[in-house]
Amino acid sequence: MKTDLYNLKNEKVDTIEVPDSVFGVAWKPALVQQVVNAQLANLRRPWAHAKGRSEVRGGGRKPWRQKGTGRSRQGSIRSPLWRSGGKAHGPSKERDYSQKVNKKMKRVALFSVLSKKLKDNEVKFFNNLEIESPKTNILSRILRGLLALKKNSKKYDVLLIPALESKNVFRAAANLGKTAALRPESLNVYDILRHKNIFIAQEAAEAISKHFKV
Repeated sequence: MKTDLYNLKNEKVDTIEVPDSVFGVAWKPALVQQVVNAQLANLRRPWAHAKGRSEVRGGGRKPWRQKGTGRSRQGSIRSPLWRSGGKAHGPSKERDYSQKVNKKMKRVALFSVLSKKLKDNEVKFFNNLEIESPKTNILSRILRGLLALKKNSKKYDVLLIPALESKNVFRAAANLGKTAALRPESLNVYDILRHKNIFIAQEAAEAISKHFKV
């Protein structure tokens, strides 16, 4: 399919051919949700932890003999029944929240999201996304013009996908709150969904096709 190509002044300069297999895929909300949930689950780490009876210090000796004392039978002072004993069924740092999603499912979900964004006019292609120096105010000024924002506005909700050698863009975008820059091979469903606007350089679009072999 063909789509418009812009420059950094937001002027249409040409058209670009993008693969239908990436930007013309049907919207699959159930699959997208599954992939996003798995991606977030894989980032999750179990911080809470309570020591069980095998982890609490002490308690190796039987506190008193089994019979003849009149007291209840006890085998360790680190039983969950005792004060300062181990916790029964407490939270564990060993818990694994990770979810497996097949590679093909991830790809289809990614292409589905890109296609939906392009259809909703939230994806724009640029002949060049390079800036002359890695200064945040330069990138900020460019984004303000592209998004038609007011002079003092700093709500740049943008995901930039520049060419691989555009190091200045990656450094400049790091200081803008809602702006991020990703390499073409690092594209993922969650980052695309959490940004309203997706700006893709022409070279990056070619790199995406090459990386996913489409």
